[in-house]
Amino acid sequence: MLHLSTPRLQLKGLTPEDMDRIFTTMNKAEIMQLLGHKTDEEYEKEADKQKKGYAAYNRTFILFLLEDKASGKIVGRAGLHNWNKEHFRAELGYVMHDESFRKQGLMSEAVAAIIDYGFRELNLNRIEALVGPHNTASLRIVEKNGFEKEGVMKKHFYIDGVFHDSVVYGLLREET
Repeated sequence: MLHLSTPRLQLKGLTPEDMDRIFTTMNKAEIMQLLGHKTDEEYEKEADKQKKGYAAYNRTFILFLLEDKASGKIVGRAGLHNWNKEHFRAELGYVMHDESFRKQGLMSEAVAAIIDYGFRELNLNRIEALVGPHNTASLRIVEKNGFEKEGVMKKHFYIDGVFHDSVVYGLLREET
């Protein structure tokens, strides 16, 4: 397992191969504890992703579990998905699961470490972020980390019977 460290977080990196190993060698309770799942629904969603296959054709990912150093709790996850090695690009994604750890700058801290890792170790040329236009917290995170707004993808994702737009952000290695 890959490890990155920031002042307040340990980032534990998992690849598709790691996830396959986890789901074939551990029981549900162990998986939920390791991945920080708080509900059966979170576990079932992850199990469904694993069953259907995380990577497709020329894309893969690296997922980092965000562990708070002070408490040892998994508080969120972040990583690079839709990682296209052939074209040296990936998409940034993140979520803070534990409400009590929000609004403390932890996700920005994690994102900065992941960006550095992506450019330095994965040889990425471009990292993209797709953010809902009303997700002000997420918009702040990408802008704080140097991403530039490139445009809007209309009706890009579908939730609860409604299509929503995505704001496209990009960051190039030469801009960091």
